[in-house]
Amino acid sequence: MPHDSTRPESPLQQARPALGALLLGSLAVSVLALLFFSWLAREVFEGEFTNFDLHIRVIVHGYANPNLTWAMEALSDVGSPVFLSALFVVLIGIFLYVRWRYAAIWLATAMVGAVGLDVTLKDLFHRARPVAFFIPDPGSYSFPSGHALGSFCFYMVLAGLLTARIRNFPARILIWVFAALLVGAIGFSRVYLGVHWPSDVIAGYAAAAFWVAGLVSVDRYRRHLSRISR
Repeated sequence: MPHDSTRPESPLQQARPALGALLLGSLAVSVLALLFFSWLAREVFEGEFTNFDLHIRVIVHGYANPNLTWAMEALSDVGSPVFLSALFVVLIGIFLYVRWRYAAIWLATAMVGAVGLDVTLKDLFHRARPVAFFIPDPGSYSFPSGHALGSFCFYMVLAGLLTARIRNFPARILIWVFAALLVGAIGFSRVYLGVHWPSDVIAGYAAAAFWVAGLVSVDRYRRHLSRISR
């Protein structure tokens, strides 16, 4: 029988190019984030970001007032290890109850990696913290910001898990925007409170982007292999 070149592709065949593009895209983001983090770390420890850090710190502190300080402390708490751990336990329980086992595995993997990265990088770079403005010195190293890294991994991955199960496009956009604003506000709160240099927060986001995009790449590759084998 001659080959019919006009025969439409199956949904599975149509999905493969899109999946391949997503795989390459997430892999590119992971590699670029790693390169950016490496460059930033080198520049920071060569003193190239000293003026930037001091300048931003002074500008942010210039807007300090009691109400804003209260709000920044609250936002910082939302990105703290204690709060994220409690929320993590609750969400894992909910995911398992509604049988979102894959979502539970994804969130758990993201957060275990975030903790590992935070501890490893802080011990590797040993950067001293700036003098805190409003709260006690956390007592750990400064680079990268654990709040920035952890909140990015937690809230952005959570946004991805939720939007993957929601078909309403405006609702999906709203979730992503809220997650991004929350993560950004948490990082800003750490600079406002004086417990991190701005470059610490940027590095935290870069490390988190590397880890999360790497996880997405692995997941896309796994799905790619699964569909090829069908």
